Amino acid sequence: MTEIRTPRLILRRWHDDDLAPMADINADPAVMRWTGDGSVLDLDQTAEAIERWEDEWDDEGFGLFAVELLASGELAGFTGLTVPEFLPEIMPAVSVGWRLGRQFWGQGYASEAAHATLEFALQDRGLDRVVSIAPVGDAASENVARKLGMVPERETVHPVHEVALQVQAIDLTEFQA
Repeated sequence: MTEIRTPRLILRRWHDDDLAPMADINADPAVMRWTGDGSVLDLDQTAEAIERWEDEWDDEGFGLFAVELLASGELAGFTGLTVPEFLPEIMPAVSVGWRLGRQFWGQGYASEAAHATLEFALQDRGLDRVVSIAPVGDAASENVARKLGMVPERETVHPVHEVALQVQAIDLTEFQA
């Protein structure tokens, strides 16, 4: 089982008891504002998403980690790596992403978790480049990407949701782990 510990977080594979708290996160319109078309997800949709995330671990050797607070054991959301097949113009690529519950915003958790994920990508999985994909205007995600040392690479449009997207990238050979 893959697990990463940071000073405040545990990044780990998904447990059955993660479903309800992740569904609560996915049901918050403020959290989902910058995801897809902005629609919230219900319990069944969240269960399907977690199943897809776990399948990606099996298929790719990486995926989205559940992010747990070390101090309380609370599920804060996710961070991790995924193959952004929905954007064929940037393939082949691996992207880093994150989604945290609103009560966990503004505390540096996303940056801490994403930084650990980039270390994992470089040191454990041997990746040499990772991208971040966020809607144009999602200042919080752009800020996390900037803190990771990512630089803007291109703008494009989501092929399904027709949302303008900013693609940022980092060459992991230059990443300060």
